[in-house]
Amino acid sequence: MDSVLWCCESDRLTLRAPLDPALSGRRALDSLLRTEERYLPSPLYFSEVQTGVQPPMRGVLASWLLELCCEHACSEDVFALAVSLLDRFLSLVPMQKSRLQLLGAACLFLASKLRQSEALPADSLSRYSDRAFTAHDLRDMERMVLTKLGWDVAAVTPQDFLPHFLSAVGLSADGEDHSVDLIRKHCQTLITLCVSDITFLATPPSIIAASCLSSALKGLAFKRGPSNELGLSIQLACLINTDPEILVLCSGLIEAALSDRIKNGERRRGEREGKNEVTEEEAEVERSTTPTDFRDINL
Repeated sequence: MDSVLWCCESDRLTLRAPLDPALSGRRALDSLLRTEERYLPSPLYFSEVQTGVQPPMRGVLASWLLELCCEHACSEDVFALAVSLLDRFLSLVPMQKSRLQLLGAACLFLASKLRQSEALPADSLSRYSDRAFTAHDLRDMERMVLTKLGWDVAAVTPQDFLPHFLSAVGLSADGEDHSVDLIRKHCQTLITLCVSDITFLATPPSIIAASCLSSALKGLAFKRGPSNELGLSIQLACLINTDPEILVLCSGLIEAALSDRIKNGERRRGEREGKNEVTEEEAEVERSTTPTDFRDINL
């Protein structure tokens, strides 16, 4: 995932194909809305299916997968799809915690094949696990994921809705408007936060995308489009046929999760500065596990 997609403001050029007009109309949006619920995981799988895997383990695994996406400059929706596959598999199959990293790598391996032109190398994923599994193990787990999910792995992600929502509020995702590009980057950052956070485990991708756009526009104090947060929520809620209050509530949860992430980051930095023992390895760990500088977003 290119670093410019993670709110690191940059003049670096990102080449991307324009959105096909045939995929940007109301018909395409309605198709996404009809499809998204089919790919939602069970919100209770930790209590009803999994006995050895706990919610904090999912958070650690999501951070590792995000690090791999950043390291390999993956397309921004690869991470979201990988976590979607992970949650759907865990909703069906009890998993030993010793095999959780292998499962996550297999989901990322699959997602890279589906969402970008070049798949992540199996040997590279094995190497990043410190050889906890082999490339052969990875392919075996990939087949298991495909079998258990019935080969239905082209799930809908929040990124699929974002171009529709940007266009609906008068912010075309194409062109050379740098302010719109900035909004898109902040939306991608907030979407990544939601995908990583178990609070949003069973939240439909359309609601996540709409709430992230609302929060990004609010944080950036953007002047174009609807004049207030409620007006924007009403407009987006009409697009996805939901209650505006749901979007307002979800936006509040996103901002709370973001504040917690910032506070935790500042606390860890304060602890290390107090010890005065920040090594280069520790600095690299923080950079890799938190590739997005969340402090760039104003609440």
